[in-house]
Amino acid sequence: MTNALRFPAADPHAAAAHFAAELAFEADPDDVHRDLLDGNTRGYVLVETRAPEAFAQARIPGAINLPYRDLPAELDLDPSLVYICYCESFQCNAATKGALALAQRGYRVKRLSGGITAWREAGYPVESDQLAGAGVSKVACHC
Repeated sequence: MTNALRFPAADPHAAAAHFAAELAFEADPDDVHRDLLDGNTRGYVLVETRAPEAFAQARIPGAINLPYRDLPAELDLDPSLVYICYCESFQCNAATKGALALAQRGYRVKRLSGGITAWREAGYPVESDQLAGAGVSKVACHC
């Protein structure tokens, strides 16, 4: 028996349900970038969940900053929208913490796979207060 098949593959119906559920929680940077290029982000808002210092250094165009550590109990957000949270990378869980906090307040959420690191590694543009959009080689997490 191979290591890869030591645990049998799931029934196709169970696999379809699992992967559909997974996609309900995640957004892909490529899909978001295509939406930005098309000017079509109806239905969602990108949310940077890191500290304001990281947001100022580099952010995905159009994102708002809601640091997970400072989220108030009451928020004035549109409940009909989905809030796609992102942070530094797969190694950072600020997006997960931010998405959890927003979901606990009754908002629909997703997490952007790979955070701003995956976004930048794909060559997608960032905005910056400090460098007017110039690339920064590495953004400190500031979580």
